[in-house]
Amino acid sequence: MPAVTVSDITTLARIPEPAPEAVERPVRSVTTAPSGFEGEGFPVRRAFAGVDLRELDPFVHMDQMGEVEYAPGEPKGTDWHPHRGFETVTYIIDGIFEHADSHGGGGSITNGDTQWMTAGSGVLHIERPPEHLVVSGGLFHGLQLWVNLPRANKWLEPKYQDLRASDSVLLTTPDGGALVRVIAGDIAGHRGPGSTYTPMAMMHATISPGATVRLPWRRDFNALVYVLSGAGTVGAEGRPVRTGQLAVLGPGEVLTVSGAVKQESRLAGLDVVILGGLPIREPIAWAGPFVMNTRAEVLTAFEDYQAGKLGVIPAQHVPHGDVSGESGQD
Repeated sequence: MPAVTVSDITTLARIPEPAPEAVERPVRSVTTAPSGFEGEGFPVRRAFAGVDLRELDPFVHMDQMGEVEYAPGEPKGTDWHPHRGFETVTYIIDGIFEHADSHGGGGSITNGDTQWMTAGSGVLHIERPPEHLVVSGGLFHGLQLWVNLPRANKWLEPKYQDLRASDSVLLTTPDGGALVRVIAGDIAGHRGPGSTYTPMAMMHATISPGATVRLPWRRDFNALVYVLSGAGTVGAEGRPVRTGQLAVLGPGEVLTVSGAVKQESRLAGLDVVILGGLPIREPIAWAGPFVMNTRAEVLTAFEDYQAGKLGVIPAQHVPHGDVSGESGQD
């Protein structure tokens, strides 16, 4: 069940056709995400695996979580864990996920909602399904993106944004063949609600079988297209892509994605996440939950975490009987 839906497509603003002379972005590479497990054992696809960080900049990591139909008692999340030096963006397509952090941020997100956490100088947080979903089971599908912060912003005070699906801008193509949810950045003057320190764009497009979306794209941004589900083509040359594949595009002013005419019977079309951002072009030292500029800064982050300097688990989240405030930390 795609998150991008609308009852009356005629009410949506249209994405203008790019100028005829606008340069179409070619495809540099297509990679297939390997499967793995995260947190307490929920299945993920490692969307950026095998791609050079220089091609991803300013992004460093993305997991597609699910798509999985949990039986009662099976839904899983993460334990309390730290982050420093970047932002986590959690987007839920189907299901419900709860977030809490040591800086006071938190809430529940469902079908099309986004949680945007700026870890900055350091924070502890936890992500998990609500108890009622653990009891009942159900469909769960989403993704988490890590956005790097430039050196000047790595020590910012942590920040949390709760972005409802209804806050996002919904657009369509001139023929109505695609729906585009703008979560951050802008397309042709239509801006998403996400506030970013690193100039970037993030959107989710559902493209009907046989339809095409052509997005005007900033020349100074990189461009990534990740296939959540379905089959289609990407780029000036119409490179084939399918579920779990990432296309890295080259320079240009227009980003093109088309849905294959034939899709799986359970799918409404091709669902993709489209990302782009202004490269930071700074050294990256990354280990576990910390993304810094030097190895020494990463080691300091581990030391600060062990010393309790990245925050304390809020009292209402400490398991009954544990008075130390440290239960559940890695």
